[in-house]
Amino acid sequence: MAGGPGRLLPLALGCLAALAALAEQQQLRFRPAPAPTPVRLFTESELARYSGQEEGQPIYMAVKGVVFDVTSGKEFYGKGAPYNALVGKDSTRGVAKMSLDPEDLTHDTTGLTEEELKSLDDIFNDVYKAKYPIVGYTSQRILNEDGSPNQNFKPEDQPHFSIRDEF
Repeated sequence: MAGGPGRLLPLALGCLAALAALAEQQQLRFRPAPAPTPVRLFTESELARYSGQEEGQPIYMAVKGVVFDVTSGKEFYGKGAPYNALVGKDSTRGVAKMSLDPEDLTHDTTGLTEEELKSLDDIFNDVYKAKYPIVGYTSQRILNEDGSPNQNFKPEDQPHFSIRDEF
C-alpha cells in the first residue's frame, strides 16, 4: 500500500467533507427514522375508548385480534360514518360477513363458512394490513379468560404473521 495506513484516515475524512459539502449544496438533510409506535395490548374496555365518538381521539378497530389505527379513514369510521359500528371493538365476524348487525360485531368466528373465512383473510390483508398501521393486539388474542398468559399463543403461528409488519 503506497503511503501506508496513515494516509487512509485523511483520505476518508476528505471524502466525508466532500459528501457533507455536496449534501449542503443540494440542501439534503439527514433525518433519523421516526420512532416506531409501541405495540399495546388492549382490553375490550380500553379499545372501546377509541370508537370515533370524541373529536381529536384516534379511531381503532380490531380484526382477527390485531388492532388497527383507522383514523386516516375517518370518513368511513368516524362518528356518523357508514362503518362506525365496526370501531372500538374486535369486529372480525362483521368484517367476514360484511355485516354491521350488532350481533356480528364480535371476534367470534364460530360457524363462518369457508367463503366468509376467505373473505376475512382477503380483507384483513388487502385492506387493513395494507392500509392502516397496527397499534396493538386485543388481550383476548394473547391472554386466557382469567388473565393468565395463553401458553399456546405463538405469534409466528398466527395467520399472516410477519414480524416486520406486526412489530
